[in-house]
Amino acid sequence: MSELLFEIFCEEIPARMQARAEADLARLLGERLKAAGLGWETLTTFAGPRRLGLAITGLPVKTEDVREERKGPRTDAPEKAVQGFLRGAGLDSLDACEKRDDKKGQFWVAVIEKPGRATVDVVAEAIPAVMKEFPWPKSMKFGEDEKLQRWVRPVHRLTCLFDGAVVPFEVFGIAASNITEGHRRHGPGPFEISDFAQYTKVLREDGHVVQQREEREAVILAGARKVCEDAGLELVEDAGLLHEVAGLAEWPVPLLGQMDPDFLDLPPEVITLTMKTHQKYFAVRKPGEAGLAAHFVVVANQAAPDGGKAIAAGNARVLSARLSDARHFWDNDRKQPLSGRVAELSKITFHDKLGSVAAKVERVAGLARDIAPIVGADPKLADRAARLAKADLVSEMVYEFPELQGAMGRYYALQQGEDAAVADAIKDHYKPQGPADSLPLAPVSAAVALADKLDTLAGFWAIDEKPTGSKDPFALRRAALGVIRIVLEGGFRFSTLKAIARQYQRVDNALTHADIQAKREAVMEAQATLGQPLVALRRTSNVNPLAEYKERIRVGTLSLFDFFADRLKVHLRDEGVRHDVIDAVFALGDDDLYRVTGRARALQAFLDTDEGAALLAGFNRAANILKAEEKKDGEAFKGAPTDAYLASPPEQPERELIAALAAARVSAGAALRSEDFTAAMAALALLRAPIDAFFETVTVNADEPVLRRNRLLLLSDIRTAIRAVADFNRIDG
Repeated sequence: MSELLFEIFCEEIPARMQARAEADLARLLGERLKAAGLGWETLTTFAGPRRLGLAITGLPVKTEDVREERKGPRTDAPEKAVQGFLRGAGLDSLDACEKRDDKKGQFWVAVIEKPGRATVDVVAEAIPAVMKEFPWPKSMKFGEDEKLQRWVRPVHRLTCLFDGAVVPFEVFGIAASNITEGHRRHGPGPFEISDFAQYTKVLREDGHVVQQREEREAVILAGARKVCEDAGLELVEDAGLLHEVAGLAEWPVPLLGQMDPDFLDLPPEVITLTMKTHQKYFAVRKPGEAGLAAHFVVVANQAAPDGGKAIAAGNARVLSARLSDARHFWDNDRKQPLSGRVAELSKITFHDKLGSVAAKVERVAGLARDIAPIVGADPKLADRAARLAKADLVSEMVYEFPELQGAMGRYYALQQGEDAAVADAIKDHYKPQGPADSLPLAPVSAAVALADKLDTLAGFWAIDEKPTGSKDPFALRRAALGVIRIVLEGGFRFSTLKAIARQYQRVDNALTHADIQAKREAVMEAQATLGQPLVALRRTSNVNPLAEYKERIRVGTLSLFDFFADRLKVHLRDEGVRHDVIDAVFALGDDDLYRVTGRARALQAFLDTDEGAALLAGFNRAANILKAEEKKDGEAFKGAPTDAYLASPPEQPERELIAALAAARVSAGAALRSEDFTAAMAALALLRAPIDAFFETVTVNADEPVLRRNRLLLLSDIRTAIRAVADFNRIDG
């Protein structure tokens, strides 16, 4: 088995594109190799500021020979049919065919043998094709006008070896070779390469390049922790920043710099974000103390002769300039109270069809007041927080650093003497913004966060801007999942349908009023132009406007609720709760997400037991019998078994099943009323043995009509009792 090494050496690849580029290179080249019939043992990708490549081990030197047999017409078929067969098989004559016999007679078989191709030839074709179709998010043109090419950055070298020999191909006018280059300053090269192991060794020892992205991250993290520890400090770790910085340096050297301590009176978020966004520095703190220390960690792309002192000092000067700008924004913003900025939100468009941010704030405040009692919040505080929640969007600091929305609002709110719960809600109402983000569970924060997300969802549903496939430009899936997580973690109990309908109605009213106003303005303009009355707004249809309005709200609400159900399935899938189990619970008509989730978790746990699986099988058997009989006469099997039958059923298993059903109804009903779903499942589990015994010994479709009907009604009782917990008809299996 052989080894393939391929490297694209170019100018600096943006750090944010490198991980995706590794995956795309492996996928695109791997697909072409597989299509050619080639397999391998290992595939290793690597990427850095100036290189992208991969190494594949275990490749065969050639593809396998292929022998294909293609059945043709009978040997006595017309000449035209025979010639068509030969053309389809790519053969010139019947000399390459064999005669075969079957029950219908003798027929021709084309035997096509294709010799395997050399792997080096497959690679030489595949790599140029992959490079020309490579899906960079952004690319640039380079080269002469007559040979203008596209790549993320201009390409300088292509290194490609198979079994130590250069693979002969050319891309963008550059021929593949066995030469690579190292670090610009410490080891530029060029270096001659023989295989992947030697390539890695030469780059590290002579070229001063840490080839693997994951290894650079480890070097940076260990070095940053070390320089902080040596100074009695602690690194403020940031996985996203670490990932980005690892894409900026081939030979990373973490250095500890010192910032002007006068800037420490700025909010820590401002300092940290200024470092991260503009300078790619890590913040530093003193162990066990709140706030930040007057230091930072910068990652140099070289080992400087003076140990990095000049680099650290230069970066400190740049940071001071950046923080001076931040101080200017901070001082200016504090000259005006946050409440004084609310009016400016009318100048910011939330969405062309949904109006301004001010209009959204008004709707959110209304829903926050409605939700407040449910989550234990003061409605007045919830209203106040909702009205101030977006005000920092018009501050200078948030204009410069959008990531600080909410966080700056909290500082400005506290400065003007707002209640701490209001200030915290301003900061937290955007949460959660990812699966690892904390949840806003304080009462006022929860009320505003839920209201904000529900309004966003209702708004985009009302204008028919729903997520489609993998596209979700307005992050509506994240908003719905945020509502679900807050509700479940906080144990908040409310009717999701009512909350959605209330907000959908608010949005629809705003849209309808805007639409009517636009029509009125158009009519007035037309009247002024034509100088005569118009009837453009006169209703000529027989549609009842109130009924039409109610139907629109109903359809939109149900559609959005179905979306929540789908998101709940995704959320619970990681816990092992199946989608059909959630469907079975939702089928009961419950729209309390907390209660639905508790019931679904208990049902899934029950179905994972032998008792649960057996009860499901018994339910399905009863349901299938009833389904078949109800098709014949649905009315005949409604009601309850007769008193005589209940008093003395002819068979012992029936008496035991009737008693078990009666007991199960009582215990399961009590458990359901107290929302002890585990106990409800335990009550149902007691039905397993009586149901099994009933089906083993009793003939349901008895000859006697009255007996047969009573037994079918008993099956209906089984179905009804179990359906009180969940609609088992919707559960697979």
